[in-house]
Amino acid sequence: VQLQASGGGLVQAGGSLRLSCAASGRTLSTYAMAWFRQNPGKEREFVASIRWSGGMKYYAASVKGRSTISRDNARNTVDLQMNSLRPEDTAVYYCAAGPSWAVASTTSDDFGSWGQGTQVTVSS
Repeated sequence: VQLQASGGGLVQAGGSLRLSCAASGRTLSTYAMAWFRQNPGKEREFVASIRWSGGMKYYAASVKGRSTISRDNARNTVDLQMNSLRPEDTAVYYCAAGPSWAVASTTSDDFGSWGQGTQVTVSS
């Protein structure tokens, strides 16, 4: 599966951003999709995941209640709506695809396909 992330930018603390991950592939329904984020010198950090076939969603504690992951079957996208952004949300955000069971994983190694990343910067 090929992934293309977009939607990052510069926003003030308290603001919102919507990240989008366009996916292409013939068997998207068998995948789990996720968003991770990474800052220089740090490990890639799990943000949220969703099973493409629907139902299960998981969130990191740091974003739970402020973010919503969703998928749009018509557009073949997985979106991450982020509200009440904080400076500590600043990172490069990556979308990822993995096997369906990986929806419950927070480990980047469980996801085999990655988009190119989109920068999110939250100013204080």
